[in-house]
Amino acid sequence: MLMNWLTLIGATFAALLPIANPFSTAPVFVVMTRGMMPAERLTQARRACIYMFFVLVVTLLTGALILAFFGISLPALRVAGGLIVSRIGFGMLNPEPESELPEANQQEMMEKTDLAFTPLAMPLLSGPGSIAVTIGMATEVTQPGDNLAIIIGIALVSFASWLVLRSSAKVMDRMGATGVNVLTRIMGLILVCIGIQFIFRGIFEAVSSDGFMTPIVEAVLRAGGG
Repeated sequence: MLMNWLTLIGATFAALLPIANPFSTAPVFVVMTRGMMPAERLTQARRACIYMFFVLVVTLLTGALILAFFGISLPALRVAGGLIVSRIGFGMLNPEPESELPEANQQEMMEKTDLAFTPLAMPLLSGPGSIAVTIGMATEVTQPGDNLAIIIGIALVSFASWLVLRSSAKVMDRMGATGVNVLTRIMGLILVCIGIQFIFRGIFEAVSSDGFMTPIVEAVLRAGGG
């Protein structure tokens, strides 16, 4: 029981952290909050990570209902989530140069007082990729208590994101552009591996399911009997 919980916590943390990628959000956070007082900047970082936590927890707890409502099978979700995660990972391995925002947009971002929910919590920290992985983790639940382990993993990711954001200015200065680029590519590689694993598992579950194999076996038997 304990080992299963620890495995779920570790898997959730390893899957979500590269996608949430607070290190890539850090430079955006620094730019958007540079006109704020230090205390206000810390408040924005804390609230953004709290919002991120609740968005992902709600996604986790309602994921099964969403799947049932739209008639989505678990293997299909795994494959779709794997494709999304892999695409994000490939994008991190080969990042495109960031385009400069128009001056009017930069001024609007600077003047905006509450940045915690949008764009920090959504879509930067808990965007479509994080939501897809969270729903995918919901499919790993075999016992009601497993949700608690995943929630702990989400909390750890949120806490790690808060640590990065609150010290973002110092982190960016120490790592430099080269360090951030290297870390981004390492996380991109991890994401690609996680995404491919999701795809393989989804395909394997679809192929080995009774709904897929039964018609094939019946057709072979009919052909042999004929």
